Amino acid sequence: MLRYGALCLIVLLSGCGANQPPAPAPPQDAPREAPLQAESASSEIVCSEPRPQVCTMEYNPVCALRDGGQRETLSSPCNACADADVVSHLPGACDSDA
Repeated sequence: MLRYGALCLIVLLSGCGANQPPAPAPPQDAPREAPLQAESASSEIVCSEPRPQVCTMEYNPVCALRDGGQRETLSSPCNACADADVVSHLPGACDSDA
């Protein structure tokens, strides 16, 4: 019987630490991460550093401009900027992939 009493006491006391207050929110003036893309006046989005390492699998086509001037339709803005050869992109697919 003493074992059951000790077991009940341990179970009851182990639940005491479960009601800890939540962690405080970060201050409002905390520095934010730099945006991955900068928008220019013509709605062309210029890719900035650091480049994305991982992108979600979404289909939101963009017309990407590569270093050599070629344009290519890519599946999303993230996938466009993850490619080191892409300089910028426009929303929507390219008129014709060359």
